[in-house]
Amino acid sequence: MTVTQADLPFLREALRLGEFPVVYRVHRQQQGGGFGDQDKHPFAWGILVYVDGQLARINSARGSGREWNDLTRIEPWLRSQGFSYWWTRNDLEQIGSVVESSEEEDIVNPDISDLGHNSPSPPSGI
Repeated sequence: MTVTQADLPFLREALRLGEFPVVYRVHRQQQGGGFGDQDKHPFAWGILVYVDGQLARINSARGSGREWNDLTRIEPWLRSQGFSYWWTRNDLEQIGSVVESSEEEDIVNPDISDLGHNSPSPPSGI
C-alpha cells in the first residue's frame, strides 16, 4: 500500500492515519540531491505510515517512493505533517560490533572499512 503527501491530511481527519510513522533505510532508486554517485551513496531514507492499521509507503506525486538522503531533513517534514514522534530503523548498514574490554564496560568499535557494503545481512559471526 502507498500514499502520497497529499493524502495525509484527509487520512488524519478521517482518523485512518496511525500515530507514528517509521523512517527506514532503503536502497536508493532516485538520483539527485547532490548524492548522484550511487556507488558512494547507495542508501536513502523512506517513510512508512500506518493507514487503517497497515503500513503504507509515502510516495511522490509521480508514483515513486519518496527518498531523503539526510535524517535532518526528515524531521521538519514529519513535524509539518503533524507527527511529533516516529521510529527509525536501519537494517541495511552495519553499525559496529561490541568487543569485550579488559575494563568493566564494553567498547563499541565500528568497522569503517565496511561502511559501503550493499549486503543487508550482517557479516558472519555476529
